[in-house]
Amino acid sequence: MLRIVRAFWQDQRGIALVLVAIMLPAIIGFSLLVIDMSRANNLKNDLQKAADAFSLAGAAELDGFPGAWGRAERAMATLVHNESNFSTSGRFTLTSGQPGGTARCNAAGNISWCFLKAIPPADGTQITTANQATYLADATPSVGEDETKFIQVKVTPTGFDTLFPVSFLPGGTDNSWTIGAVATAGFTSGVCEYTPVFMCNPYEDTTITGGVTLEQAAQTRQYRRRQIKLRGDGSYFPGNFAFLASPFGNGANQLEKMLADSKPQNCYSRDGVDTEPGQNAGPVLNGINSRFGIDSSSYSDGPGVNVRKGAKNWNSFVKNNKVDYETDPTKGVGLERDSCQIASNCTMMGGRMGAGDWNFARYWAANHPGRPVPSALSGTGANLPTRYEVYRYEIDPNGDGNTSDNIVGDAAVSGEKGIPPAGAGTPISIPDRRLLYGAILDCNALKASGMNFSGRLTGIPVRRFASFFITEPIRDGKDIFVELVDITGKGGSGTLDNYLRDEAQLYR
Repeated sequence: MLRIVRAFWQDQRGIALVLVAIMLPAIIGFSLLVIDMSRANNLKNDLQKAADAFSLAGAAELDGFPGAWGRAERAMATLVHNESNFSTSGRFTLTSGQPGGTARCNAAGNISWCFLKAIPPADGTQITTANQATYLADATPSVGEDETKFIQVKVTPTGFDTLFPVSFLPGGTDNSWTIGAVATAGFTSGVCEYTPVFMCNPYEDTTITGGVTLEQAAQTRQYRRRQIKLRGDGSYFPGNFAFLASPFGNGANQLEKMLADSKPQNCYSRDGVDTEPGQNAGPVLNGINSRFGIDSSSYSDGPGVNVRKGAKNWNSFVKNNKVDYETDPTKGVGLERDSCQIASNCTMMGGRMGAGDWNFARYWAANHPGRPVPSALSGTGANLPTRYEVYRYEIDPNGDGNTSDNIVGDAAVSGEKGIPPAGAGTPISIPDRRLLYGAILDCNALKASGMNFSGRLTGIPVRRFASFFITEPIRDGKDIFVELVDITGKGGSGTLDNYLRDEAQLYR
């Protein structure tokens, strides 16, 4: 009997079944946990991908133009199609909607969103109800759309039921909870092939511009025609200019190279630019005048195709800026200055902004004798053509890109033609060789905020990027006479789109 008991005690057959029976609850529980975690992770990924997609679609429309909020809503509602699985309700499609585009925070479908002017500098700082007011864009669309740089999208949390019976565990909670997702995307705008120049917004102080803003000026011929004398005298007030830091180096030689080059390789972001102190009047003079067929810069890659400037010795290769200008405007004249600029009695912008009343009739009669004024340039009063429009018409009368019928070669009464002198080199085929591109800064507001413009500054926010038409060569070595042509963002007409580098990206 004892032998039988001993044999039974030492017999290990079937032990695996016993161990399995003991471990089976743990194995099943662990398997359920793995399945639950996998389902929860997949659901979280689905919701996060949807939040990312919605925020990126919305952010791509935040360009500062009117209606940006409405376009962002439309993009989220029509361009995004994401499905979610593994929730309690099973597979479903995440949707948005278009509630009108008039509120900085709204909700539709499965998401809610807010338009932000800024986000916390530290990634670990969340935007919560307590601090949200610091980052929200202005509630008025006309203001808020312009300053909106980010959109925060929240996916409505969805229910998730576990397979593992959590409620059976000591201290366990309910077997279901909700899973959501949040994403923040932003819109960055920058430009490339831009000269390293910034200008203090000439329309920042509307009390001296007749109530006209920069955006209004860009949209209206009557205001674009106002001639502006940009002054680089070291003081930063509306209409003054200075320089930006270049990634290719700074200093007089680099500045002259950038101003003389038809395609400078600098890129700048609207989020912030770095200023570079120094006046360097010589490089500015040389770089700008090289565009007029004047041999003043060894860095120039050629003059413009139209360099008409009222010169007597137009067919001579002029060096060192020694241009002999025609003194009789009935015989030959460049794109004349506004009347108050000629008389030196302008009242707007400290005497440096004209009224846009240049003598087009005299210019046309002197430079295109016998040729009737075309209908495209026949406006008078408020509809008087801008100098830039006249310049472009001379290059491309039909506006079709075919310049074979240009009238640049028309001889003025004095004999001047717009064709560059032979010694100036091959003209640059780019019609806009005489445009100056630069960043527009609200200098008054920046100074009022405590910013000191002495020395080099970094991360200065840009109001707009703009293009200005240089109406004449620099004569006194300091001032540049220009007309506003276009701006980026709200109020712009799209001529700078080729320079823009817009990008929507995720930040959170």
